[in-house]
Amino acid sequence: MFKITRHSLDRLPSKKIATVATGVAVAGAGLSVALAHGSAPSSAARTSTVQVTQNDSGMAPGEEGHTVKLPRQLTEKAEKKAVLPGGVSTGTSFWDAATASGRPMSYHTLASPYWPLGTKVKITVGKKSAVGVVEDFGPAEWAVAQHNPPAIVDLSEEMMQYLTGTRSNSIPIKFQVLQMGTGPVYRHSGTGYDMATGVSDK
Repeated sequence: MFKITRHSLDRLPSKKIATVATGVAVAGAGLSVALAHGSAPSSAARTSTVQVTQNDSGMAPGEEGHTVKLPRQLTEKAEKKAVLPGGVSTGTSFWDAATASGRPMSYHTLASPYWPLGTKVKITVGKKSAVGVVEDFGPAEWAVAQHNPPAIVDLSEEMMQYLTGTRSNSIPIKFQVLQMGTGPVYRHSGTGYDMATGVSDK
């Protein structure tokens, strides 16, 4: 890189100064004009100002952004909140003429005191599985509590028939909530409530 000083410019002919100016990148227009006329640059020309514009993100071009990391407790809480309840409970069977949701009784009908109406649940017994929807409330508290593990879900007799070979039955089942419903809930406490809602895991 060439270093141009006032004294070196005074010793150079105008023609050579112009030649030097074409080969040196300068930041101020005043410096170029001074070189072309064979005179030393003014103080204003020697001082160049570089303006940096910012883009829409608030950063200058070429500036790297910084990733904002959430506290570990918040991320873990969000992950746990996204996990739907699942576990092992006792499943009983029922068949009613009407349901709390107003929908007709069917193979896919489930009842639970703790899950909102419309909740979709996968029920597994051994190697067989079935998916049902909570359309009714039950079993009653006394019925839930008399089983170990608690009977937090009633299966339609048709589903129980498919899973166990018997329409009227009570048997340990694996349950996995696939999607929480948006309907009303029968009660928010009682035997097996923590198991049904996953409160103990939060």
